[in-house]
Order: sequence, then C-alpha cells, then structure tokens
Amino acid sequence: MCGIVGYIGHEDTKEILLRGLEKLEYRGYDSAGIAVLNDNGVHVYKEKGRIEALRAIVDENVEATVGIGHTRWATHGAPSRTNAHPHQSTTGRFTLVHNGVIENYEELKQEHLANVSFNSDTDTEIIVHLIETFVNEGQSVETAFSSTLKVLKGSYAIALVDKKNKETVYVGKNKSPLLVGMGNGFNVVASDAMAMLQVTDRFVELMDEEMVIVTRDALTIKTLDGEKVEREPYTAEIDASDIEKGTYPHYMLKEIDEQPLVMRNIITEYQEENGKLKLDQDIRNAMQEADRIYVIAAGTSYHAGLVGKQLIETIAKIPVEVHVASEFLYNMPLLSENPLFVFISQSGETADSRGVLVNVKKLGYKALTITNVKGSTLSREADYTLLLHAGPEIAVASTKAYTAQIAVLAILAVDTARTKGIELDFDPIQELSIAANAIQVMIDEKDEIETIARDYLSVARNAFFIGRAVDNYVGLEAALKLKEISYIQAEGFAGGELKHGTIALIEEGTPVIALATQEHVNGSIRSNLQEVASRGANTCVISMEGLNNPNDQIVIPAVHPYLAPLVSVVPTQLLAYYAALHRGCDVDKPRNLAKSVTVE
Repeated sequence: MCGIVGYIGHEDTKEILLRGLEKLEYRGYDSAGIAVLNDNGVHVYKEKGRIEALRAIVDENVEATVGIGHTRWATHGAPSRTNAHPHQSTTGRFTLVHNGVIENYEELKQEHLANVSFNSDTDTEIIVHLIETFVNEGQSVETAFSSTLKVLKGSYAIALVDKKNKETVYVGKNKSPLLVGMGNGFNVVASDAMAMLQVTDRFVELMDEEMVIVTRDALTIKTLDGEKVEREPYTAEIDASDIEKGTYPHYMLKEIDEQPLVMRNIITEYQEENGKLKLDQDIRNAMQEADRIYVIAAGTSYHAGLVGKQLIETIAKIPVEVHVASEFLYNMPLLSENPLFVFISQSGETADSRGVLVNVKKLGYKALTITNVKGSTLSREADYTLLLHAGPEIAVASTKAYTAQIAVLAILAVDTARTKGIELDFDPIQELSIAANAIQVMIDEKDEIETIARDYLSVARNAFFIGRAVDNYVGLEAALKLKEISYIQAEGFAGGELKHGTIALIEEGTPVIALATQEHVNGSIRSNLQEVASRGANTCVISMEGLNNPNDQIVIPAVHPYLAPLVSVVPTQLLAYYAALHRGCDVDKPRNLAKSVTVE
C-alpha cells in the first residue's frame, strides 16, 4: 500500500516519476500525484483513481529535474484529489509525500499548528506544516526536518522538496520501507526497488529513525541527532522483465500459471549437486536448538503457516504455534524457553510482522524470515532468511507465493528431521517434482474450472469452503481468494464445525465447496457434504485421485498427502479468478486492498 518515488538529476523527471508509480500500482492505491521543481517553482499534479488519470493532467510543457511522487491508499480521509499526495505547507514552500500512519497527529496539530488552516483530512499534512513552522521559528530546513521527525509517533517514509532549494531532496524513515538509489549524476528515492529499476539497480537501505540528504551527486545518511552514517549500497537482484504481463490479460492468471516453474526453481535452489538439501548451517542449528516454533504471518502467509505447522510437527516433531501478526503484536502469549520465530511474508515489508520482529529482537530471540524479496525489511532485520524464488508477484491476490511458502516450509521440515536423525519415507525433491506436474495438470484444465466457476459462483451472494485436517487450511485460503477479488462473501470452515452454527446459513443454492485430499478424514468430510446438500446447498468437490467419487467435479492428480495443499489450492485460485472475471471485477487490483501492507 502507498508508494513513493523521487528523482534528482539532469533528466526531465516527470516520466521517470510516472513510470515509477506505474511499477508500484500492484501495491494498491486509490489516488496518485507528483510534484516537480524548477526555476518557476513547484508544480503539483494529483488525481483520484489510476495513474492514467494522473498522466492526463500532467503538463508536458513543464520541465524539471527534481521531483517526488506518490500512490495513496486511504487511511485518514476518503480517496479524493484533495487528500491525495503531495501535500504542501501554507506558503507552498515545502512539498511532501508520506507513507505510514502518524499516531499523534491530533496532538501535534493542537500543540504546534492551532493557527494553521488545513486543506485535507490526512495525518500527512501536519508533517509539512510542522516543518514550515519550525523553519519560521529560525531553524534550518535540515534541522526543521529532523525536529519534525523526532516528534512524530507512528510509521513514516517521507520525501520532501523545498521550493527555495532545487539541489536537495530530504528523506526520512521509520517502520515504513524506503530506499535511496544511486546513479551516475543522479539519485533516486523509492519505497520499492522495483519502481526505480528503470534507472538504477544500486540501492542503499535505510534504518528506522534515519534521514538522508539527497543531492544529484551524493547521499548523506544521518541519525535524527545529526550523526553521519556510512553504509554500502547493494545491488537489487530483480529482473525487470519478470514484472511484465506479456500476453496474459491479468497478472494473477500469469502467476497461477507460473507455479510449476516456481516449484522447479525451489528444487534447483535448495538442492545440492549430490541431491542433498541445501540450507544454511546457522538455520539448521537454530531449528535444532528451538523447543518451539512461533510462526508469525498475516493473510495468505498465515494460511501457508498453518500448513507449515502441520508439516513441521508431523515431519520434524517440533511443536509449532501459528499467530496472526497484528494480534501477536499486542497480545504476546507465554513463550517457551528457547523459541525460534519464523516470519512468513511475500513482500518482506508487512508492518504488523515487522512490529513483532522488533519486539522479538529486543527480547533476544532468534528470527527466520521466509520471503520472496531479497533485501526486504524483514529479511534484513531477521537473523536468517529463506527465499521463495518465486519471482515478482504483482497481483494483489497472492497465488505463487503461497505455494512457494508451503514448498519451502516442507523443505525446512524435512531438513530439520534429517538433521535430528529422524527416519523418513518422504523425499521432498521427488515429491515436489510430482506436485509440480500435478499443478500443471490442474492449470491445463482451466476451461473446465471456468465452467464450474460460472455454474456455481457467477450470481452467488456467499459461498463456503469446507475441509478437514490440512484441507481445512486450504479452505481458509480458498475463501480468502474468492472474497478478496470477486467480493463474494466467502468463509472457510472445518467440516465438523458446520453443525455448530454455520449450517444455519445454508439455503437453497448456497455454494459449498469441499476439499477431500486426506484419506483418514475422507469419509467424514463427505458426510459433512451430505449434511449441507440435504439442506439445499449446491455442492462441489475437489478431491484427489484415489479418494475421489465418480461425481466429484474436480479431481487433482495423486500426490503425497503432505503436499496435497500445493495442488488442491490451484483450482480454488482459478475459481476465484474466473468468478471475479465474470462479475466484472478488477482482478489484479481489488477494491480497498493493497499488495504490501506497510502500515498497521
């Protein structure tokens, strides 16, 4: 959610900023804007809606070599041109963009800005007014900037320009992700390296409560107390070509289709030439020393964590707890004596998870991040990282990252078991290869699944997914996918829980989709299905070959029961995709949602 770009150099900045914002569209936004600075002053353009609407109002005749831009996802104030960033100070001298949430903005407004007129409903506007107020009181711009950052409580990533100084962009960060990029005769600012790969792949990471003075030829990093910080740049290892849709109508469909390739990438990355698993010895040691694993995640990653719990407990015999990051942050349970925390996040920038990580590190515990983005905040700040190797995931609805997370968790579980000397009849490399082929079979059945989506979901008001054991966890993910892109009210339930209340919601024609891939509960889930069918439900079964009945609508190829979630989730992804498509929804950019949730 929310994206920042900035440029200072010698090229006209408008197109660089606009292209950068387009690369951040996947994060989710409801308005966008840019500000460019030249000898005639600051020129601000902002608009509600998509980047294309912003492009339409940008004056092509205005040339400038300094600028900042922003995509906004509403937190304070409705989506509107007025609430869109950039925001300006009363005199128009200072212009600013901001990601994050300022928790004490009301107090700051009363204490420092009682006589200032505000134009927007945002918490952001108080920042730019504070800077101008401190400058008017006699502080230099740099000092006023740091003084403002010191009094802000909450999360922020900020880029500021001063109409009286075309040679500098001021940058500050706390909790929200922000990078500065280095070029030859220019420098850039970005909340995501992907935004500025068009001009550079060299970036410097920023830590919390740091600020940067950015000029065309230099980056000066300082603490808020003015101490200089030296930090080497790193090279962003992202293939820009991977983020193009090619011939696909939507990123989501492309990413669903990429899942067999992702499985094979993971096999390649985590296998030695001799066939043994390849994991960092420090990670192995941490897993061996842990008396309990605490998985911290949100949304789709949380659902992958639930599957991971079953894998680690069943295969490696280590107790695992799975927690929603936003709840764990404020309600930490009693911990074991030697815990290991595992953070699962596609982006590696999830704010709630990062808040837990900060607390965990203060307590002195070890942390492992499983993420798709090398160099992301969670990856940098954790002790260890396992990468998903799934390639950039652009669609808001996660698909290939979810299956990649389960695959990596399976490898982690098996490697830990082998290190502990546990005898296994489960070869993860061989079984992942079989699963990759099975995923491809399901992908090749798109037409049949589209027909099922039309028959069951095209006019549905609500829908239910039921399963038992690990199928229950897949049902949770299936329901999330359906609701987030098609806006059908969907819920996933353990099959045995239906009769404890939820069955009251079953009406004539209510879609109920059952997952049946686990032999030991196959009879039970089919009994649950009969219960809802007798009350008028329109039932559909996703089963596994060998456990299927003749009338099952979708049958996945036989795979190891541990890895059945990798395959059974694929038809649910396609059901959600086609349901959204036929209902006229924006598949890649569902309303009110963001790809990377960078505020609490």
